[in-house]
Amino acid sequence: MKRTRLLLAAAIVGAALIYLIIGGLRGSIVYYVTPSELQAQGQADAGKTIRLGGQVAPGSKQWNPATLELRFVLTDGKHSVLVHHRGAPPDLFTEGQGAIVEGTMGADGAFESRSIIVKHSEEYAPPAPGGQ
Repeated sequence: MKRTRLLLAAAIVGAALIYLIIGGLRGSIVYYVTPSELQAQGQADAGKTIRLGGQVAPGSKQWNPATLELRFVLTDGKHSVLVHHRGAPPDLFTEGQGAIVEGTMGADGAFESRSIIVKHSEEYAPPAPGGQ
């Protein structure tokens, strides 16, 4: 009887720990769709908040600091999506860099972004001689 209670308590504690671990992992995973996947889905994601990831197309960045309007194109090499963002871009935001935007598809076919996450290179480069 005592052993049964102990096993039952251990099972409950184990299940609770597994639940907390899985919940924590699910919250930290950043999944996003590519421009090709977004195009293949068509209007299925209209109005839903999604994350869209790709490379910022060279020559596509248009930034107006007076109005805080940012426009750029995200591409996966096959398809491209025009992105509108209101607010200052992150410091590391550059053309040719990977980025993930969170927002919704607009009726005009442009992605309306609420946030930008810059994907930076994981390669370390030592500082240039002289601190430059």
